[in-house]
Amino acid sequence: MSQNTYELKAEARERVGKGSSRELRRNGLIPAVIYGDKQAPISIALSTNEVTKRIHAGGFMTTIATIVLDGKKINVLPKDYQLDPVRDFTMHVDFLRVSAKTEVNVEVPVHFENEDKSAIKQGGVLNIVRHTVELHCPADQIPEFLTVDLAGAKVGDSIHISAVKLPKGVRPVITDRDFTIATIVAPAAGIEDDAADEAAASE
Repeated sequence: MSQNTYELKAEARERVGKGSSRELRRNGLIPAVIYGDKQAPISIALSTNEVTKRIHAGGFMTTIATIVLDGKKINVLPKDYQLDPVRDFTMHVDFLRVSAKTEVNVEVPVHFENEDKSAIKQGGVLNIVRHTVELHCPADQIPEFLTVDLAGAKVGDSIHISAVKLPKGVRPVITDRDFTIATIVAPAAGIEDDAADEAAASE
């Protein structure tokens, strides 16, 4: 589980709407909403710099944050954020209120290890089919990433989700098939070189 939890100080938003949101952004704030856990949604404003820094740090969508609002602390998980399509700044964030009993679906990145102990060392190419996997898990047990061990993988091998060790209580959202995470393929250049060698030998 990611241990990079953090706090964000928030202000309550009295007014909502496009005009109010534009005013907030001019003042260096981002409009946001906290919802879920069978409670009424709360409209808040957050520091643009703080939120942008957290997004760029990585793991934003898989790390529980604590929103500090009027002296109260609310545990949340970011569920969505919108960027301005032209200027690439954060325009809005949706947070899901979470507790010890909350279960969520999250996209978790995939990391690969032991490439030097696989056919990749001999020139094989790692073809990544899924850079992330959607998982269903307790909100306080979200893995920071999934690890795929490539040791012993040969050209032509496929690595499926069943080969990945998942933490207790964590399961893939897709359950009807053993889907592929990555394959090891022969290098295209190597195939072309072999073909050229064969052609030269036949002349």
